[in-house]
Amino acid sequence: MAAAATLSNTDAEKLSKLKSDVATLNQISENEKSGFINLVARYLSGEAQHIEWSKIQTPTDEVVVPYDTLTPVPEDPAETKKLLEKLVVLKLNGGLGTTMGCTGPKSVIEVRNGLTFLDLIVIQIETLNAKYGCNVPLLLMNSFNTHDDTLKIVEKYANSNIDIQTFNQSQYPRLVVDDFSPLPSKGNAGKDAWYPPGHGDVFPSLMNSGKLDALLSQGKEYVFVANSDNLGAVVDLKILNHLINNKNEYCMEVTPKTLADVKGGTLISYEGKVQLLEIAQVPDEHVNEFKSIEKFKIFNTNNLWVNLQAIKRLVQGDALKMEIIPNPKEVDGVKVLQLETAAGAAIRFFDHAIGINVPRSRFLPVKATSDLLLVQSDLYTLSDGFVTRNPARANPANPSIELGPEFKKVASFLSRFKSIPSIIDLDILKVSGDVWFGSGITLKGKVTIAAKSGVKLEIPDGAVIADKEINGPEDI
Repeated sequence: MAAAATLSNTDAEKLSKLKSDVATLNQISENEKSGFINLVARYLSGEAQHIEWSKIQTPTDEVVVPYDTLTPVPEDPAETKKLLEKLVVLKLNGGLGTTMGCTGPKSVIEVRNGLTFLDLIVIQIETLNAKYGCNVPLLLMNSFNTHDDTLKIVEKYANSNIDIQTFNQSQYPRLVVDDFSPLPSKGNAGKDAWYPPGHGDVFPSLMNSGKLDALLSQGKEYVFVANSDNLGAVVDLKILNHLINNKNEYCMEVTPKTLADVKGGTLISYEGKVQLLEIAQVPDEHVNEFKSIEKFKIFNTNNLWVNLQAIKRLVQGDALKMEIIPNPKEVDGVKVLQLETAAGAAIRFFDHAIGINVPRSRFLPVKATSDLLLVQSDLYTLSDGFVTRNPARANPANPSIELGPEFKKVASFLSRFKSIPSIIDLDILKVSGDVWFGSGITLKGKVTIAAKSGVKLEIPDGAVIADKEINGPEDI
């Protein structure tokens, strides 16, 4: 194994012991075992690419293409159908809804009108398939955490005109920090002895699952990969058309940074290649510069378009050596390490890779109940599975919303709002304490609602609150 050559004797011993430990883990495939060992070997050899700050250049419009310069798509529906027949949509579906207080896959949280993330995705692709008479398949990449539930859930779409396929990303053992052994061989038989190694794993997993070859044999050429919780990640014909015409093997959708996005990865030109720069790779003395909106104006939405043939070539050649993200955790008091990679970091290994600077509407992630408040409000409308922003709002930026811990779980959030307030003219909302909202409420400007400790504060039906700080009923 090539990577072992650069290891110190101690590390080489560690690795060979780990290899024999992992060989006995019969819960995972040979592909997973060798994938894991390769990842650990890369980690130990410390082969991380060192970024020289002075060599970083701002990408030109050739490399990060402005969305409005893309050629309009041919009007002819037959041409559009031809385009779409080359496409596969893949949603990253490995995450659980735990941070929002939900059990099961995050994609089954209800977003609006009783429809879940997955419902909306299926409706969107059904609409597309029906409109153009094409067959765009939907692939869901699950983790071992979401696999069983997802199989049950997709049964309800059995009668839809859409081919839904699922496959699993890799399952790797967590590493015990103390003696560098796999946690499952320590007698921990539970799920928490394992981890899914980040979405960079999408490429080998597509290949190992047999899905990649099957798609290629059906004449598919591009996969559109996105997080299942990004409501803005809908199929875009202009992007697909551009990539096919320009033979771009990889495209990352980026969008202008706002102050809320300062930690997001950005695209840079480095030694003649476009690549992703993440905050973790930035030397301490440059972190503030990285966060500034002046020098690094865009960030990665994790909407990615990738050529299937190129994925096959690079996976077979073991060429996708993305930056390793070490993620330390603790399981039952034992310190463990999980090594992960990100799909966006693969950009530098593909030929003619580009970014496209897309409108903010293509990035609408739901990470917390405050995001749920936005998308369930009158700020958005829903039709054919597409969530669209209400043109009645003049300000291009969304309101900033902070809800206290009482609102963290979806169930508590829903119970505290009789109906979702009107927020078309809201700029900032901060809510803390035991606050309950009636129905038909309107919030405008800057609103702070802070219930005193131990006091229940009810906002009455029909209240209109504009630029106010409310600490008790007398302030309403």
